[in-house]
Amino acid sequence: ENPFNRTFRIFADDFRDIKNWILGTGMVLKSPKFPTHCDVLIIGGGVMGFSIAYWLQQRGLEGLKIVVVEKDPSVKSGNFNNLEYLKSTTALSVGGIRQQFSLKENIELSLYSAEFLRNIKHHLSIQGEDPPNIDFNPAGYLFLASEKNVQRIIENVKLQTSLGAKVELLSPEKLKVKFPWLNTEDVAIASHGLENEGWFDPWSLLQAFKRKAIYLGVEFLHGEVTKFGFDEDNEVIGDDSTKYENLRRVFLKLPDGTQKSINFAICIIAAGAMSGQVARLAGMGIGTGPRVAPLPVVPRKRYVHVVHCPEGPGMNTPLLIDYTGAYLRREGIGGHYLCGLSPPETEEPSVDNLNVEENYFEEKVWPIIAHRVPVFEKCKLKNSWAGFYDFNTFDENAFVGPHPGYNNLYLATGFSGHGIQQAPAVGRAMMEMILDGKFKTIDLTRLHFQRFLEDKPLWETNIV
Repeated sequence: ENPFNRTFRIFADDFRDIKNWILGTGMVLKSPKFPTHCDVLIIGGGVMGFSIAYWLQQRGLEGLKIVVVEKDPSVKSGNFNNLEYLKSTTALSVGGIRQQFSLKENIELSLYSAEFLRNIKHHLSIQGEDPPNIDFNPAGYLFLASEKNVQRIIENVKLQTSLGAKVELLSPEKLKVKFPWLNTEDVAIASHGLENEGWFDPWSLLQAFKRKAIYLGVEFLHGEVTKFGFDEDNEVIGDDSTKYENLRRVFLKLPDGTQKSINFAICIIAAGAMSGQVARLAGMGIGTGPRVAPLPVVPRKRYVHVVHCPEGPGMNTPLLIDYTGAYLRREGIGGHYLCGLSPPETEEPSVDNLNVEENYFEEKVWPIIAHRVPVFEKCKLKNSWAGFYDFNTFDENAFVGPHPGYNNLYLATGFSGHGIQQAPAVGRAMMEMILDGKFKTIDLTRLHFQRFLEDKPLWETNIV
């Protein structure tokens, strides 16, 4: 029997026996306000965490108890609608979705996620409520390349189209005809997404996943993970004879300062930029054997700027990715645009706060977008905000699947900026791995944490 399935079955049987024993005494078992145990504990209540919860719960396993824990919401009242994710990567994202990646796995994940979003009303509607609306804008992505990256973009498009993505290559001449507002003088080639690419409202997607998951029976807790509890496990892990302690419970600090604990059969770390910190609490990076390696996922702060340019390009404007890394996209129809640029590795800003560096737009971003789209020489900065990437310092790609040093710990983190758009597909993949013991629809084996232990990076070159 698959060890992960066995662990799940044993713990689930334990909990079921306790329930039957209580019921056998004639007592009425009522759902407590705070759960003392669950089958699956998901740490992270963003789109990724709730996508996983949704997929597991909708599978319909009888008695499956899933709890999602999120530390970030600021609860203004007891009303569910007033929860705000003030520092959530989800809420601060620009909501792009694309298939223009360099790795097969990322292309396939985004292809399915686009299909899911197109049919979101079928998946996430709740009887008696308005269907979800994520304001999907299928304007596409437009990647520009300089002379030195021509071959790479050609190879990427070849792979993308072979997997079913609708992407075209454009010469500078064709680019100028199609998008006359572009300065193409220093552009050697471009790739343009024709279907299933664009942007959506990530906050609305989060709410849709969250509402449907809770409707199906998922429990949501507001609390911060402070430590894990371990039980000694006599099972040999891997090829050595070391006796490892197994994760069994998590301790939470609640908004009122009280401490609570929850026993679980399986734990999933989907905590976005904070995943590395949570993993350390679970023993990653301070253990032995496969547990000696830390989770190389850290927060990286990125800025988003809102500018007003009444004469800017109109409805046919794709999400533009300049070869410098700067991006630009339309926001509505009132002449507003979102733009940004990741800093060099040597100039990463502090992640101690969400402050926006003064003059960053004027000095770093504006010169690039004004060069590429000359009409933006007259744009006005209206607002800026900051958010965190769950940045994988190893290879800027995700970790998805079981950790080899634990019987019951799974990872879904380190997406380095493209996690929200891939969340629907990753949620399905995690459901398959946990309940079936393998990936069935999209093979994500190369995204396992094992590649970090073996020092075999899997680089994604199209990181924005």
